[in-house]
Amino acid sequence: MTPPALHWRHPIALASLLVLACALASGAEPQAQDNAAVILALTPRTNLPPEAVDPERPKNIRLVPLGPTIRGSYWTDDAGVDDTYGNPYNAYRRSPFGTWSNFDEAKANPYPLPELLVTKSGRPVRDAATWWHQRRPEILNDFLTEIYGRIPDHVPRVTWEVMSVKVTGAVRTKVIVGHIDNSAFPEATPSINLTLSLPADAAGPVPVMVVIPPFGGGRDPNRGATGAPRGGMGAAHNPPGPSPLQQVLARGWGYAEYDAVALQADNAAGVTRGIIGLVNKGGPNGPGEWGALTAWAWGLSRSIDYFETDRDVDSKRLGVEGHSRWGKTALWAAALDQRWAIVYASCSGEGGAKLLRRNYGETTDNIAGSHWMAGNFRKYGGHWNDLPVDAHELIALVAPRPVFVTGGTQDQQADPHGEFMAEVAAGPAYRLLGARDLGTSEMPAPNTALISGDIAFREHVGPHTDLLDWPTFIEFASRYFAVGAANQHG
Repeated sequence: MTPPALHWRHPIALASLLVLACALASGAEPQAQDNAAVILALTPRTNLPPEAVDPERPKNIRLVPLGPTIRGSYWTDDAGVDDTYGNPYNAYRRSPFGTWSNFDEAKANPYPLPELLVTKSGRPVRDAATWWHQRRPEILNDFLTEIYGRIPDHVPRVTWEVMSVKVTGAVRTKVIVGHIDNSAFPEATPSINLTLSLPADAAGPVPVMVVIPPFGGGRDPNRGATGAPRGGMGAAHNPPGPSPLQQVLARGWGYAEYDAVALQADNAAGVTRGIIGLVNKGGPNGPGEWGALTAWAWGLSRSIDYFETDRDVDSKRLGVEGHSRWGKTALWAAALDQRWAIVYASCSGEGGAKLLRRNYGETTDNIAGSHWMAGNFRKYGGHWNDLPVDAHELIALVAPRPVFVTGGTQDQQADPHGEFMAEVAAGPAYRLLGARDLGTSEMPAPNTALISGDIAFREHVGPHTDLLDWPTFIEFASRYFAVGAANQHG
């Protein structure tokens, strides 16, 4: 068995899959740590020719080095290379199914989208009651079963402990740990780690943005109260001015960092460890059970449980933000748990805000075997039109709460246009529930902020990052985080 191609920014996951696949190929009896490869392996097309002589390879692409500090090379096209950042604008990959990346808009939309406001029985959805009681549960069930995986019924309880409280200048910081009972399988040691920063002079409970750091865990000092923000960009691309934490605190809000990888590792081997491994006692996942995205989203919901007990936090005004795979996580978390008041999904791409059926940049074929997804998602590799749902329905699950989706001109892998199209297609659900859609179906020019409705969008000029869009998000969120603005849609 050959492991699937993973996101090109995913060396740890790819290395884990290769190690596991080699063990299987040797004929060795799979051990507990090899279950991930058994679960996630796909059956790709056999006898694929070398990429350099593949007749299916797009004719206009060439092989270039990734950058001066990154080993390897990548296929790109005449869009050029951002030499400062070191990554190609358009990065072409071949999937295990033999399909190549496409960046030609004329070939990007081969399939129609599923009907958003029509039930599985064919009944049109014309009122909010039908949406809440029938259509939304149908959509959510499909995402749980076929795309991201279900949360098990018996997940161990979480006990919260404030480990420390420290005041530094105008910032009060709490380090909080959610201890998870691992007595059923002590080999797994997941925890939910939060670092909550609050204005030291806050007179009462404040709204809080819960942010997944760029690498999923640990405090990123380059995004904190001191130092220049990084967020995955080269130094030449750092925007001037304050970091996201500083911007949020300046509004009088709180800023919490959520350590996703302390709960569930971001690699295939982690499926037998972390919270997934704890629940399964080191055994394999079932095809409809949770992948890493659902596990991370579960941990975010448990974080809300804590915030509801913290008198410094206004738990009715909580937002969640993530970038790249963490943007997928944030969007899915907001769909799962309606206690999130607002979501900011940055460059979330395939498996996030990008339409799954769309043939542009990263596609379903590239992530069909990823540890992020449910095992059932594998079967849609090479069969995109069989998907029961798509990203516009994921966004609609957040309705009528506000959602902010972003992309970058130099991050076409994440397909900003496909993300925009998904938001447009989610608009009818927002309107049905009395909220406002994007207000247009025309893709805006780069750096144009569409933030007048409850669905918001911006494609920044620049690479794969969330930093360039934080000021726009804060402007958008201020409508909802203002005093008296909570639950304005009921």
